[in-house]
Amino acid sequence: MIHLGIIFLIIFLALMVGIGVWGMKRTKTLGDFFLGGRTLGPWVSAVAYGTSYFSAVIFIGFAGTQGWQFGLNALWIALGNGLIGAGLAWLVLARRTRRMTQNLDTMTMPEFLQERYGAKHLKPLAASVIFFFLLPYSASVFKGLGHLFEKVFGIPYDIALLIMIAFTGVYLILGGYFAIAIADFIQGIIMFAGAAIMVAVITGKGGGFFAMLGQAAEAYQLHIPPDKQPTVLTIASLVFMTSFGTWGLPQMTQKFYAIKNEQVIPKAAIVTTVFALMIGFAAYSTGAFSHVFFNLDTVPRNSTGGIMYDLIVPTLLTQHLPELLMAIILLLVLSASMSTLSSLVLVSSSSVAIDLYPARVDTKTGKDRSVAMMRFLSAVFIVISYFISRFQISIIVYLMSLSWGVVSGAFAAPYILGLYSKRVTKAGAYAGLVTGAVTMIILFFVMGSSRSPLAASISILLPFIVVSVVSVFTTPPDKALVDKAFE
Repeated sequence: MIHLGIIFLIIFLALMVGIGVWGMKRTKTLGDFFLGGRTLGPWVSAVAYGTSYFSAVIFIGFAGTQGWQFGLNALWIALGNGLIGAGLAWLVLARRTRRMTQNLDTMTMPEFLQERYGAKHLKPLAASVIFFFLLPYSASVFKGLGHLFEKVFGIPYDIALLIMIAFTGVYLILGGYFAIAIADFIQGIIMFAGAAIMVAVITGKGGGFFAMLGQAAEAYQLHIPPDKQPTVLTIASLVFMTSFGTWGLPQMTQKFYAIKNEQVIPKAAIVTTVFALMIGFAAYSTGAFSHVFFNLDTVPRNSTGGIMYDLIVPTLLTQHLPELLMAIILLLVLSASMSTLSSLVLVSSSSVAIDLYPARVDTKTGKDRSVAMMRFLSAVFIVISYFISRFQISIIVYLMSLSWGVVSGAFAAPYILGLYSKRVTKAGAYAGLVTGAVTMIILFFVMGSSRSPLAASISILLPFIVVSVVSVFTTPPDKALVDKAFE
């Protein structure tokens, strides 16, 4: 397995470097680097969205944890991710986002909020939220990849981390969004094929998919006592957080900015939905089927007897997949993580290079320095992520668990209501952003990390009420600004 895995890995990384060099030739302006010049078609855009959605976390962490604790109920998460987080997001958000960001000449979420509401202090506030809460997320992905390389290839963690830093940096820094989108497309093909084959082989071991469903349901009742099984509220909040929560994440909405035209949206919605359903159901069903292959005595446990959820799926795959397929699955996990990572780094670096760096043109030479600044800051963010991962700075890693709820809670209401309502005011947007971020931070510490999906759901929903109420009692937005946005 190691031999095949290393061969596949070398080919894969060489391909990523080649894509970066190709992308560099097509990247001349800031719009090229960050949005691919708004020229991307439905297939590339759709798969880029899907690959940014899923990282190694779903295959290793979520699949093992929710698959064992929730059983087949975990499949509701996959259904929500595919229909709401992917397909419905494209149908509801893409057209208006593409049109309005062009009307307002904006490229980032902070820029959009500033121009949409005429609020000059909203951009640095939004950029700060992105910087502080997405950077730890990217560091955690690097950390996960480093441990994966260490476990499978026997490469020391530090060296594995440097390999990932180097290759991600090359194709991202050189090619920008062009390179990311094409790389995501290739990585998406690997993910889709690997997930399909993985499910086929696993279910084949248990007599077929439908036979496995019955076995998994029966074994789950034996392994998880009724009082330990998740409530409807727990399942619903997790589905909501991971599905609707993506609607407010800048690294996801950026994909709508970059599409070629509005005609690609229906096809992209279908492609993204199919892709997300395949990846989600493959991951969570594999986790749920672990009840068939393990019992309470054989499930991976630590020295104190606690179940090691992160090892459930890797152990299952190692024991039951052939060498060639395990090599493909390793590329699947690597592809999922690198695509998510590149999107996070690009959006995080833009929060400084675009949103907080006003002097884009050299006053002496007239040369646009923005692309060089984006490349430089992408490198800086990758290096910072490396040090967080390398030294495992505890406070930063701890903040990572807050990132999804804080970022989506801060942006979802001002962004979505801004697309559809002409009545939302500047004060309402400020109130919504602050309410979402602060609510998530408070609830996380009050309710505890185990109930973070419910805390995140509240933090995403509450700002919609706050924005609407504050907008009723504050000065209406400037008519000229609204007309320009909705033109």
